[in-house]
Amino acid sequence: MAEQPKPGAIVHVEFHVKDPKKVENFYSNLFGWKFTPVPGIDYSLFEAPSGPGGGVGGLQPGNWPAGITNYILVNSVEDYQKKVQKAGGKIIVPKAEVMDQGWFAVFEDPAGNRLALWQQNPKAPQQPR
Repeated sequence: MAEQPKPGAIVHVEFHVKDPKKVENFYSNLFGWKFTPVPGIDYSLFEAPSGPGGGVGGLQPGNWPAGITNYILVNSVEDYQKKVQKAGGKIIVPKAEVMDQGWFAVFEDPAGNRLALWQQNPKAPQQPR
């Protein structure tokens, strides 16, 4: 049985791209990643042989530039939003819910790197991959 990730671990890798299907085909052919569409949204989840899984989605207006966002597991998104700001970072997208799976917030560190906080909903049936 795989060890559960601990707070501070990267638990989700997300690709924001103009052509999600092209990126899915690329990684599927290159590494054998399996992609599963999420009903109702322009997004697919992927599983890698080990390490965190993630998702591929189209660009959303305003907040999602093309690129990759790593999601870091925390016990409380609200607490870490405050810690990010106190440490010199900037909240880009405040705490929001993800389809009963958990909550996230996107932030930039002082160098402008964009990452996200992830708090798993303990009542969710499974970790998002």
